[in-house]
Amino acid sequence: MVEDEVIAEQLSALLTPAITSQENYYRNLGLRSRILNLPLMVAAVLTLLWRDVAGVTELTRMLAREGFLWCKPTIVTQQALSQRFLSFPAELFEQVFKNLLPSLITAWHSRNKRPIPESIQFTLTKFSQIWIIDSSTLEALFCKLKSLEDVPTGQLAGKMATVIDLMTRLPVEIWFQENPRASDTKLEENILNLVPVKTLLLLDRGFYHFSFWLQLIEQEVHFITRLKKGAAIKVERVFTDSYSLRDRLIKLGSGTKKTPFVTLRLIEIHSGKTWHSYLTSVLDPTILPPYVVADLYRRRWRIEDAFNTVKRLLDLSYLWTGSINGIQLQIWGTWLFYAVLVDLGDAVADELELPFDSISLEMIYRGLYHFYVAHQKGQATDPVEYFAAPENQDLGIVKRKRKPNVKLIVAPFPEQQRGSKEFFFQASSKISLTTAL
Repeated sequence: MVEDEVIAEQLSALLTPAITSQENYYRNLGLRSRILNLPLMVAAVLTLLWRDVAGVTELTRMLAREGFLWCKPTIVTQQALSQRFLSFPAELFEQVFKNLLPSLITAWHSRNKRPIPESIQFTLTKFSQIWIIDSSTLEALFCKLKSLEDVPTGQLAGKMATVIDLMTRLPVEIWFQENPRASDTKLEENILNLVPVKTLLLLDRGFYHFSFWLQLIEQEVHFITRLKKGAAIKVERVFTDSYSLRDRLIKLGSGTKKTPFVTLRLIEIHSGKTWHSYLTSVLDPTILPPYVVADLYRRRWRIEDAFNTVKRLLDLSYLWTGSINGIQLQIWGTWLFYAVLVDLGDAVADELELPFDSISLEMIYRGLYHFYVAHQKGQATDPVEYFAAPENQDLGIVKRKRKPNVKLIVAPFPEQQRGSKEFFFQASSKISLTTAL
């Protein structure tokens, strides 16, 4: 891609305060105010991602001839830039990322035209936030730096774990483990130290650990996960038992140190020919009704969408360096750009008055080129207005609808409707939280 001045100015306005705030920390690390400093390195990483630059050699040529973002044309050697990618402290990028998040969250709350999913609306009347946690292995390691020609390729490069806020879709925290085969249980202490009270977590079965669940509950943190096949359960109480829904209080575990007893709700929903099972530590159906539980867990897939975006679209599956520090630098830089992309997508959703789920981040990313062309011709000045314009809907910014709009049943003790065999959702064009309750 070529650089567009409007996008460059918006990135600069967004990131300059976060970068400037790290100047003292930069000096405390003993780093000099040299040419390849923090502002230039942030600009370099974002340019690699945004403009899909082939590698550091091409990036060096671009820097010498035209500069990028807030950096004027500067002559540096390819070797110097390569070495800087290997050694530049990744923690500085982490600090920039974390300083940027509050402004993105503030921007999210300033928008009020795009609708929020019903299950999220309902749940946030009971909990402060809904977070999704998962991990992903970084794939085969490839070398894009000349200084790493002798490093063997094809090895796995570690594992990253991410916490995503289901409401804003912004990352909350990111962790990196050098061992690509590390169990998710290694993250339990990090999670316990991070999560505040009144948080609802959406967890996959990698966190299927009874002691961990009890620690979360003790900290007033609740969760939704899936039941493992073949698990032995003891039914304590039945809330609902119908053709399509079973909602029961159960006890899991054997009472040993490894598998202590834990009391949870097991919700089973019949769809087609399959029963789908969900476990939650929220024991009262009036706080979290059964179909709300199922709908929330279905949205756990949003973190897989995030991994797909950073690894496939933003090339985190193709690593620039074989050094651990360099990999972490690329991870933080990629998630930083992802957060900016989410912010742009949310602004477009708000302009169109559509749910965020209706917007394709991939097509917004690819549409930046078309905005650049339109801007050069004097036909566009604002990317949000450009992407929301009716004449530009052929860019695929709005996803095609595959299913009709539905109304979520939020009754805590739903009963089977006469003559109906399935009622996970009822068809409806719109819903208000008040009428649903």
